Amino acid sequence: MRLIIDGDGSPVKEEVIQLGEKFQLPVLIVTSIDHYTDKKEPNFVRFIYVDKGADRADYEIVKLLETGDILVTQDYGLASLALPKGARVFHHSGEEYKKETIDILLNQRYMSAQMRKAGKKTKGPKAFTQKDRQNFYEMLNKILLKELKE
Repeated sequence: MRLIIDGDGSPVKEEVIQLGEKFQLPVLIVTSIDHYTDKKEPNFVRFIYVDKGADRADYEIVKLLETGDILVTQDYGLASLALPKGARVFHHSGEEYKKETIDILLNQRYMSAQMRKAGKKTKGPKAFTQKDRQNFYEMLNKILLKELKE
């Protein structure tokens, strides 16, 4: 099991790294070269940089995913590609993407895009708070405790 982060816009990288250390799990952060950092991370954390371009990080993540991995992403499209590979996929809000509901989320995304094309305004995501960050940490900690106990 690995913890994989869709790193371009993830606000919970540090929380995932903390949990990777706690549970002795490797952490992969896949991100565009635009987000390059020379920040020193622990040895169990590996950055994978991809070229600029739409969905490049997503394609790399799908290629790397293995059954049992845990992916953190806010991208419904990526989640829909990861689920059939046997990964568990979580939004940084703590919600788990499920095979039974991913089509509904993709349809909502499509409808919102159509509305924006037609000139209508749609709501963006609400601001990510410290409480959201704590909720994510607690949720993933609980999942990992359960997964690694079995």
